[in-house]
Amino acid sequence: MKTVAFITLGCKVNQYETNAMIQQFIEKGYEVVEHSKKADIYIVNTCTVTNMSDRKSRQMLRRVKELNKKAIVVACGCYAQVAKEELEKIEEINLVLGNNEKKEIVEYVEKYIKSEIPEIQTEDVMKRKEFVEFGDITFTEKTRAVIKIQDGCDRFCSYCIIPYARGRVRSRKPEHILSEIQKIAKEGIKEVVITGIHIASYGKDFKKEYRLIDLLEEMNEIEGIERIRLGSIEPLLITKEFVSRLEKLSKVCHQFHLSLQSGCDETLKRMNRRYTIEQFKEITKLLRKTFEDAILTTDIIVGFPGESEEEFEKTYAFLEKIKFYKMHVFKYSPRKGTKAAIMPNQIDGNKKEERSRKLIELSNKNEKIYNEQYVGKELEILFEEEKNGIWQGHTKNYILAHYKTEENLENKIIKLQGIGAEDEYIIVN
Repeated sequence: MKTVAFITLGCKVNQYETNAMIQQFIEKGYEVVEHSKKADIYIVNTCTVTNMSDRKSRQMLRRVKELNKKAIVVACGCYAQVAKEELEKIEEINLVLGNNEKKEIVEYVEKYIKSEIPEIQTEDVMKRKEFVEFGDITFTEKTRAVIKIQDGCDRFCSYCIIPYARGRVRSRKPEHILSEIQKIAKEGIKEVVITGIHIASYGKDFKKEYRLIDLLEEMNEIEGIERIRLGSIEPLLITKEFVSRLEKLSKVCHQFHLSLQSGCDETLKRMNRRYTIEQFKEITKLLRKTFEDAILTTDIIVGFPGESEEEFEKTYAFLEKIKFYKMHVFKYSPRKGTKAAIMPNQIDGNKKEERSRKLIELSNKNEKIYNEQYVGKELEILFEEEKNGIWQGHTKNYILAHYKTEENLENKIIKLQGIGAEDEYIIVN
């Protein structure tokens, strides 16, 4: 029996697709082993969202060959899709496959075994019109399942390479999504996370009027599922109509990850983001007014080309007002093939580092303040794992909780009271 190992870099979509590839190999009689062990085949599912992602992808592709000089090394995924010329230069790689080729990965590997001729297969993702269906393939994070509902993005933000790696918006048929979730519920998993490249665009490519909120309403009716969590969403998805319908869905978690990227209108315009900070502010007001326990998180890019000190200060001041629970801060990374990469006034690395540090400090401060607000309150927690006698889990709005007990709480939802607050979690009893 041949052995195969996987390394996954990047987002939950990649993780979901790795699980799909694992199932394909198992069905063909392969044994899946840890990537730190010697294997006959190594699959590296690459990411290209930043320069650091590219570097990690290259490092992993070279590193696995050290474990077995005779192993077949396969690069697939987003970096493989957009940088095949760079990967051709890495002699450790035997196969380069794009995102659409993941569905037939076993066939490509077995073809290579027979011929031993290095091959590059990356279909033009822009030509793909329909969602590539892997079937009921579930990626599980401890006690929650990740469900991929769409692929691709039509927004073409000036800094982002992902539309070129993933193609245009293609939505998964609702009946396939609902079928997968029903099977998940029967397995006893209580929480599902909705993921995709741009889930706000879900249904945009359907002939029949059917959007994300329609899907969520049908998911809310599935017995056994107790929590439905949204992945990162486009701010402009949040309208009065969307929120009024969402409010009626008892299983939807009130954690909203709204990708802001900048708190300055001039910067947002250069980024080709399609909202203003005033619109964004009204969106946060609507969510907080409707959902008393709403937790808002975001992504921010610092050091975007042309971001002056004044523009950064505008961003900082806006973020102070909005008071996100947590902010994921990224230093701008030029991506070859994007508009931003050739913009004038590229920002010095030291300035990026300084701005990043300031925003991370603000994020940490906000998180501690929020956590302190939950001391003395009753919280409903889904417990996931135990570490050193401490059980860890999340509230419905995704605040991490720690509970000391000898009882096995895995996949159990329990109501407990907040008794203390740390920087990154709350203590319950």
